[in-house]
Amino acid sequence: NYDEFAVSFLDTLAETIGQDQLSQVFHKQWQRKAMHYRQLLGTGKVQERVAHLVELRKAEGFMAEWSPVESQEVDERSLKIQNSKVKSDSASSAEIGEPQLPVERYIFMEHNCAISSVAESFPSVCGHELEMFGAVLPDCTVERTHWIVNGEHRCGYLITKRGNTGSGNRE
Repeated sequence: NYDEFAVSFLDTLAETIGQDQLSQVFHKQWQRKAMHYRQLLGTGKVQERVAHLVELRKAEGFMAEWSPVESQEVDERSLKIQNSKVKSDSASSAEIGEPQLPVERYIFMEHNCAISSVAESFPSVCGHELEMFGAVLPDCTVERTHWIVNGEHRCGYLITKRGNTGSGNRE
């Protein structure tokens, strides 16, 4: 079984070189993976790169999918807070009517984990994977929203284009 071999090999490696060194090995592996993905994804629109990343992950055995997050869904709570603040501050009508630009956000999900056996024994691999997604999409922030290792049914990530706050200028 490949999973058993991989975990056994990594256990032996950790005993031989130590956990800190093993973490550096994981980090280096994810850096290489990030470079590979970035070369394949190019510099197109965020939506195109997220869609392509999902296809690459599917080819590697992950049951991956993505979907755009409607700005209204994401910002509903912050809009209520903003409106109540504006009312409590007795703001002018110009401030109340300030246009809000849409926030570019995506949900990226993996419904299985092709490296689950490794992740269960070495959860730090997931932290390196999260860093890798951030490196692959350098103009975005990537946050983990769900984690299979914590008993959830999928790993999920919220991808938000940087400099895209819902108001002000877009780059």
